[in-house]
Amino acid sequence: MSLIFAHRGASGTHPENTMLSFYEAERVKADGIELDVQLTKDGEVVIIHDETVDRTTDGKGKVKDFTLSEIKKLNAAHHFQKGRLKAEIPTLEEFMEWFVKTDLVCNIELKTYTVENNELENKVLDLIKKFRAEDRIILSSFNHYSIYYCRLRAPEIEIAPLFMEGLYQPWAYAKGIRAEGIHPYHKACPTQLVIQSQENGIKVRPFTVNKEKDLIRFFQAGAEAVITDYPERARRLRESLGL
Repeated sequence: MSLIFAHRGASGTHPENTMLSFYEAERVKADGIELDVQLTKDGEVVIIHDETVDRTTDGKGKVKDFTLSEIKKLNAAHHFQKGRLKAEIPTLEEFMEWFVKTDLVCNIELKTYTVENNELENKVLDLIKKFRAEDRIILSSFNHYSIYYCRLRAPEIEIAPLFMEGLYQPWAYAKGIRAEGIHPYHKACPTQLVIQSQENGIKVRPFTVNKEKDLIRFFQAGAEAVITDYPERARRLRESLGL
């Protein structure tokens, strides 16, 4: 049975990457949560997707230029449903305090672009170990140097490269960086790629799968998981297929 990961939480119905969205993902019985992390000016790990706060909050500027106290003053639900909701940008530590009390798994995407500075990776790994959640976390990134660094420092934590374009024999590439899975963009993930990758021992979790026909295709192909903005809709579809 394919698992269902809530993309930035239940972001199709709740403000993305907020505790409101994560709570909803658990309520609708998602199997896991996908979220994004980066660092503030004072080195705190916060959960937000974009390099800037402009799209999702009532502020403007780059995440790295805000201190934690400054970024906490912003409303992370400002552009959702015309600002009717209020939500803070959560820290990863705040999320982890709640997460370890659930039965969920979590895919943490590392939003980092450097191959030299591993401050984000080290702080994320330290938090995972602090909460003893190594067996419930998957680390992914478009920066494959980043997740390979994590593999070397914490080989007990699963890693999976993200990619947007077609990749020749991605299972071979994954094995080359000692990854257990791959997270391809759904349009770069034909059915045969799912089958061949998993036959070669590499788990496939495509993103961001929202259309019914795409969900059905990945469910029937036996993908390890789908990453979707609408976890409740995906779960009901999976149940209707008897999978």
